[in-house]
Order: sequence, then structure tokens, then C-alpha cells
Amino acid sequence: MTTLKSKLQDDLTAAIKGRDELRAATLRMTLTAITKEEVAGKEARVLSDDEVLKVITREAKKRREAADAFAQGGRPESAERERAEGEVLADYLPKQLGDEELAALADEAVAEAKAAGAEGPRAMGAVMKIVNPKVAGRAEGGRVAAAVKRALGQG
Repeated sequence: MTTLKSKLQDDLTAAIKGRDELRAATLRMTLTAITKEEVAGKEARVLSDDEVLKVITREAKKRREAADAFAQGGRPESAERERAEGEVLADYLPKQLGDEELAALADEAVAEAKAAGAEGPRAMGAVMKIVNPKVAGRAEGGRVAAAVKRALGQG
């Protein structure tokens, strides 16, 4: 078992013992998603910490999107619950990059792509290939793409 998954299970046990319903429910849901991912496909496998992190990131994104949908649908209590679940999951994710840090990484990647001969809006793919490994889970794909588009527009 990976260290991140075992940490989630230990935290679930602690939440149950401490009668923290929100944390327990959120961790249960996340562990279920991890297990589902492990048994998906032709044969069962154990996920690495990176793969577990991707599942947690996906679950956190689902919580943000659901909170927005509930807020727009006039259900503030449900939206607040989803936000709270997202905050529980955020404890297990790497610290997110700020807008300035993300913009700086995008600018560096654009400069690197220009040096390799890629320029203009068509360089988007090349720049994304350079910047994605540097960002790796510390920013959502949409934010990264927007920062790269801004950097390409300036250049």
C-alpha cells in the first residue's frame, strides 16, 4: 500500500474515532474513488502515490464544480458542504501555485519554446509540454492554459 493511501486510511480512522462526520465522509468517498481506480481495467493494481494524488486532485475538482453548481442553483447549504469537503481534500494536495508564480513559469516556457523555434499561438502545444512537468499537480490545467495563452499573447 502506498504511503499516501495509508495516511488517508489512518486519518479516516482518527476522524471516525473523533466523530468528525464531514472529514470521515470525505475521506471515505476519496478512498472509494482510489479503490475504484485500482480495480478499473483488466486487472487490479496498486496505485502509486502520484496516481493517488491524481485521484485526490480529481475529487477536489469535483467538489469545487459541485459547489459552484449548487451555489448557482440556489442551494447554499449544499454548496457550503461541498466547499468544506474540498478543504479537507486540499490538506492532502501540494500547495497550489499563485498567479504570479504560474505566470513566471509560463513566461519561462514561452521563452524556451521560442528558443526551440516555436512562436505565436501555434506554439501552445510546445509550451504546454514544457510547462506541465514544472507545474505537476500544483495548478489546474485550465489555469495553466490561461497563463500560457496570456504569455503567448504578450510575446
